Amino acid sequence: MKKIVFLLFMALQLNAEEIYATFDIEAQKSASLAFSSSGIIEKMNVDIGSTVKKDELLAELLNDDIKAMVEVSTVALKYAQSDYERQKKVQQHINESLFDSFAYKYDNAKVQLRYQESLLAKTYLRAPFDGIITAKRVEVGDVVSGQMITEVFDIQSLKERKLVLKFDQKYHQKVKVGDTFNYKVDGDDSTYSGTIYKIYPTIDSKSRKMLAEVIAEHFPVGLFGDGYITTK
Repeated sequence: MKKIVFLLFMALQLNAEEIYATFDIEAQKSASLAFSSSGIIEKMNVDIGSTVKKDELLAELLNDDIKAMVEVSTVALKYAQSDYERQKKVQQHINESLFDSFAYKYDNAKVQLRYQESLLAKTYLRAPFDGIITAKRVEVGDVVSGQMITEVFDIQSLKERKLVLKFDQKYHQKVKVGDTFNYKVDGDDSTYSGTIYKIYPTIDSKSRKMLAEVIAEHFPVGLFGDGYITTK
C-alpha cells in the first residue's frame, strides 16, 4: 500500500509544472469615497493614517436646514397619524372619500419624513468597510458636489492584501484555482506561499499576460515580487 501511495506521489510530482510569475501587492479592498450630495464640509473626523470601522462617521456636510426639515416632517407625521386614527374610529359614520383624504395625508406624511431622512443621510460620509485612510483630498469649508463627484477620502483594507500575478498567456489552460504560489517579495529574503483563488478570464492584448490573484496579509501596498506557480 505504501509503495502505491509513493508511486502516485511521484507521478503527481512528475506531472506538476512550475510557472514563473511576477506580482504587485494591492489592498484586498480599496475605494475612493465621496458625498452623493452637494454642500459645504462642516466636519472631518479622520485624517490620513486613521484606522476606521465599518459605518464609522468620517465627514459631515453643513446640514442644519435638512435637520430642521426632518423635525418639521416628524411633527407633521405625528398630527397626520392622530387625525387618521381619530377618523378610523368613526369610519363607518363618515363619508368614504373624507376618510380616504385623512389616510392619504397620513401616508404622505410618512413618505415626506422618509424623504427628508434620506436627504439628511446623504450629508454624512461613512466608512464602507474596516480599513485605513490613505488620502484626504478636501478640508473643512470646501464645497463638494454630488453631481461632479468630489472625492473626499481614499480608504483601503487594513491588513488584507492580494497579490496580482502576471504570467505568460501560453499557460492559460494549465493554471487553475487552487494551485500553489511560492514567492518572494522584493527586499525580503523570506519565501512565502499562497493559493490562487481567482483567475482573470481575459488576456492583456499588449503584454500577452494573464492575471490571477492570491490572498496575503500585512505587506505594504505597492511592493512587488516574483515566484513560481506549481500546477497540479
